[in-house]
Amino acid sequence: MPTSKSAGNGNTRKSTSDKMEHSKFHDLFLEELEDIYWAEKNLVKALPKMQNAASSDDLRNCIADHLEQTKGHVTRLEQVFGLLGKKARAKKCEAMEGLIAEAQELLGDTEEDTAVRDAGIIISSQKVEHYEIAAYGSLCTLANTMGHTDVAKILEQTLQEEKNADSLLTEIAESTVNEAALAE
Repeated sequence: MPTSKSAGNGNTRKSTSDKMEHSKFHDLFLEELEDIYWAEKNLVKALPKMQNAASSDDLRNCIADHLEQTKGHVTRLEQVFGLLGKKARAKKCEAMEGLIAEAQELLGDTEEDTAVRDAGIIISSQKVEHYEIAAYGSLCTLANTMGHTDVAKILEQTLQEEKNADSLLTEIAESTVNEAALAE
């Protein structure tokens, strides 16, 4: 890491960047990256089950599209780790594990091929999206605070995709699924 001389006394000190990379704040940032990395990798496994359980074509297509995006999110996170000079590492995300378990429980508690199940899938999916929006929003803020602008741009792209997925789920619920579920 580069060092700089202090004015007037000839002492060397670590650069601000070097200090930041060895700070508890930076460690927190890395731990949160590991957490969302685990979450995204496990969503890649869970989303096909939700897609197959949906009866609405719009909902199935929405989940299929988001599955492909989620695979891209995993790749982006690996890129972020690389930019930070770290190996991509996943740390179990208790929150996502709980959200996935709750979604699987919903499938067991609802009747197949019903709009009620689709409404439940949308609710479960939006819980996941809201968690991801919170995680990526926080990560963007931390990255910007530390001056990792290249990392922040990558994380911001994923944040926007998560927000878009949430909006699309709301649109599907409000345009068809909720009314159909009410009528069942």
